Amino acid sequence: MQQEIELLSDERFASQNEETIKDHRAPSQPDEDLLDAYSRAVITAAERVSPSVVYIEVQQAARSRRGNAPRTPREARGSGSGFIFTPDGFMLTNSHVVHGSTKIEVTVSDGRKYEADLIGDDPDTDLAVIRINAPNLVPVQLGEAQKIRVGQLVVAIGNPYGFQYSVTAGVVSALGRSLRAQSGRLMDDVIQTDAALNPGNSGGPLVNARGEVIGVNTAMILPAHGICFATSIDTAKFVAGRLIRDGRVSRSYIGLAGQNVPLPRRIVRYYGLAVESGILIVSFESNSPARQAGVREGDIIIAFDDHPTAGIDDLHKLLTEERIGHKSSLLVIRNTERLSLQVIPEESRVGTNK
Repeated sequence: MQQEIELLSDERFASQNEETIKDHRAPSQPDEDLLDAYSRAVITAAERVSPSVVYIEVQQAARSRRGNAPRTPREARGSGSGFIFTPDGFMLTNSHVVHGSTKIEVTVSDGRKYEADLIGDDPDTDLAVIRINAPNLVPVQLGEAQKIRVGQLVVAIGNPYGFQYSVTAGVVSALGRSLRAQSGRLMDDVIQTDAALNPGNSGGPLVNARGEVIGVNTAMILPAHGICFATSIDTAKFVAGRLIRDGRVSRSYIGLAGQNVPLPRRIVRYYGLAVESGILIVSFESNSPARQAGVREGDIIIAFDDHPTAGIDDLHKLLTEERIGHKSSLLVIRNTERLSLQVIPEESRVGTNK
């Protein structure tokens, strides 16, 4: 009897121990399923978009000097990424990848290499369109910026350091960021992501889990890790359309150089100004619209067409294509006097290819 009790106790203990082990194992199953789902999403997005991603090699004219000898021409080489967005060979990339290039070569996913034409580039948004003449090209599917959500999965595909068709994944970290372009203008509606980017990723696509392109990878913050940026696909659609149509994106300009400065408090109070800073004029371009309007060095711009301008970025946003050739008011502070001047903005030629 005692032996039977001991056997039953052993069986009951073994049964309880087995149930305990099962209880500990149970929570791990959903984690495995989640990992599989994440992997499948990344794999699906990469497989859909990779055939459209291209490797771009460029040659740019440069000059070098040794000692007091005159500068001699030489060729500078660079590389980047891009992606096909139409079946007839139009591709998006970054302006800084192809700007000033003398030769552009594109390698498509199956290894074929073609010489590309620069259709146009826009340094103010760091976007460019190039084109190759090739058969059997696979275009990407373009998404919509309005549907992007912070925290959603994104995949970046490109050619960092020449390692072609590298895939990284992350999430959308923030939306609506602003980033300074190499031209000096502020780019708005920029996507921040932690999908790793490296030199050579520039111009590659940022895609969602469905394989739709939602941004054009453009920059990273060094030496920070996990802070990378992409130009919104809505901006890219607009710029690409203008570059294909005109070879450039038209904007207005008034031809001056300035810097942001605070306004004296007594001036702000006396005139009841909506801003506490403005743009100090330090120089002009020869025969520029601003000079023709009577603006002087030392004037401080505080408004353009009744829109307050607290700094240069505010003025850039107002100098749109629609204002080209149209008379606009420029409100300035000269010494302690407030003056309204009439200026007619002209078309900016930055990034013109045609």
